[in-house]
Amino acid sequence: MFNKICIIGLGLIGSSLARNIKGQSLAGFLSCVDLNPKVCEKAMELSLVDQATTSFSVGVEDADLIILCSPVGSMSVVASAIADYLKPGAIVTDVGSVKGSVVRDLQQHLPESVELVPGHPIAGTEHSGPEAGFAELFRERWVILTPLPSTDLRAVDKVSALWGACGARIEIMDYKRHDLVLGITSHLPHLIAYSIVDTANDLEDETRSEVIKFSASGFRGFTRIAASDPVMWRDVFLNNQEAVLEILGRFTEDLSALQKAIRKGDGDYLFNVFTRTRDIRRKIVELGPEGLPSPERKGKD
Repeated sequence: MFNKICIIGLGLIGSSLARNIKGQSLAGFLSCVDLNPKVCEKAMELSLVDQATTSFSVGVEDADLIILCSPVGSMSVVASAIADYLKPGAIVTDVGSVKGSVVRDLQQHLPESVELVPGHPIAGTEHSGPEAGFAELFRERWVILTPLPSTDLRAVDKVSALWGACGARIEIMDYKRHDLVLGITSHLPHLIAYSIVDTANDLEDETRSEVIKFSASGFRGFTRIAASDPVMWRDVFLNNQEAVLEILGRFTEDLSALQKAIRKGDGDYLFNVFTRTRDIRRKIVELGPEGLPSPERKGKD
């Protein structure tokens, strides 16, 4: 698909992409840039790429596609570092969980001669690093692309084709809409998970040990989410403030209403809320992690 692809940042997403690109020969040459020399060494040891370097200029030289897999908070620095070395006509895309700040930071530095196709794969685990990646990570998962009105449609098609080759399903969306939708489906749940686990950590030593020992499935689920990369999620919240604060405000109001119902013993209110949310949960389960209906999933929790 491309003569040369450069991946910047070889964590879970970057290394999973590398496994797909190398495994399916989607590029004639695959390079990666990571500022951690040990990551570069591991990438070569695992044969994930043809070249691993800490030099931005070396990594992106003559690259047709540059995939930014670094934390969203570093996008401005990365874009500034690579801008002078991008060849005309190159395509720059990313995998960040926030799109508004990424668009702003990249547009500020990238030359007009390159095409920008922001993207976000809705896939991941709580693990990180080049060893954590696996080729199946994107299979039947959504990848949201948020191209700008000025973006060449041929560039969008090329990025879409790459993700399609990785087994992903593509959705095109306005970047502002993306940040609002992901604010409630991803960012708020992570914020709540971090908060709940931190609350448990503040309990007395004896109680805390019992919480850990007798963790039910709900708390275990929260601890899995709260084990996600702290750098990535710090940057997500700092760079999607507007959407997260809007959704958090609504959530706080709903939580206060539940608190009031419990205090007053209003069982009808609680029952109605739990019934509505149960129906929503069933619809989510029926669609499955890839967001597609499947008869086999119906009725399963």
